[in-house]
Amino acid sequence: MPEQSSHAMNGSSAQITSALGELCRSEGFALWGCAALEPTQWETELRAWIAAGKHGTMNWLADMIQARLDPNRVLEGARSVVMVADLYATRQEGHHTTSTLNGKIARYARGNDYHKVIKKRLARVCDRLRDQIPHAQTRVFCDTAPVLEREMARLCGLGWIGKHTLLINPKLGSWMLLGGFFTTLEIAPAEKKNLEPDHCGSCTRCIDACPTDAITPYSVDARACISYLTIEHRHEIAPALAEKLDGWMFGCDICQEVCPHNSPRSKTCIERPRVREDYAPRRTGFDLLKVLGWDEHARRKAFQTSALKRAKLAQFKRNAVCVLGGMLDDHETGKTTLSAGQIEDVLAQLRQVARDVREDALVRSAADRVLKRSSAG
Repeated sequence: MPEQSSHAMNGSSAQITSALGELCRSEGFALWGCAALEPTQWETELRAWIAAGKHGTMNWLADMIQARLDPNRVLEGARSVVMVADLYATRQEGHHTTSTLNGKIARYARGNDYHKVIKKRLARVCDRLRDQIPHAQTRVFCDTAPVLEREMARLCGLGWIGKHTLLINPKLGSWMLLGGFFTTLEIAPAEKKNLEPDHCGSCTRCIDACPTDAITPYSVDARACISYLTIEHRHEIAPALAEKLDGWMFGCDICQEVCPHNSPRSKTCIERPRVREDYAPRRTGFDLLKVLGWDEHARRKAFQTSALKRAKLAQFKRNAVCVLGGMLDDHETGKTTLSAGQIEDVLAQLRQVARDVREDALVRSAADRVLKRSSAG
């Protein structure tokens, strides 16, 4: 529990803001900010995106759209929002590679589950706030409520929203996890003149690098996004997309890896923000052949305390099959080199999965499709 703020919280909105800043910093957040709640300026675009079906099978985005547009449906009487950010990687890090038959997982999922890490600390901030101002009401969120978090973060001065739709901070880049809370208190907001302008300019690196062409300027079609396909999509992945997972079996970091705002800073740069220990990577990927032999117990053990648990067993094994299929394709076109022994191990495992009646139909179907496509199958 952080020590009591030196600022009284029962004074002006400016005093409350100052005290909240101390509390957020004491909880180790890399960034924090606040803003008065106001209607989103992107309602037309959001409705058009959903009307076009670009949310895929994430039906909750459509079902809860009114709550996203009106924070008072999340917390009645909400007047202000406080947003925070944690760093889970830094711009000094290079690209992580895995061994040949390993599938990659997104950086944010390589450490502890950020939902719990962030919400626990935000809850402490809110508890201290209510200790000082008992009538204050709050609602904490971290991907757990219908909130337009990136827009809220921009309004709170944490950065701008890039062409890949992720929040970018000019000093920290985009390797950030967001959380926040609504409150019925009036908090002194960031001045709009101090909000970070868009620095993407004419750059299209994220758009050009996306293997599935999911990105257009300031919009992502979830139906083609590797992160959506490997995490949220519970059904068969269309063959044309399954062949382009580029080794990712949970999430994808490509658009962030190529972003100039995530490039390493000069060694002479004084400010060197640190990643929270909670997010220190315990793994960068998984052995694909071993994953195909998992049962539910093995999945639970591997995903313990991790955001990876979002993926069900059949999904994860389907992803492993698709990644292996991509590796076989790349070998045949000369993009990668697999040994004769590795190829035989992959094909043998896929054959076993395809004919195992105890295996989920989603996994068997994916394996059968890869075998039929492979010239060695």
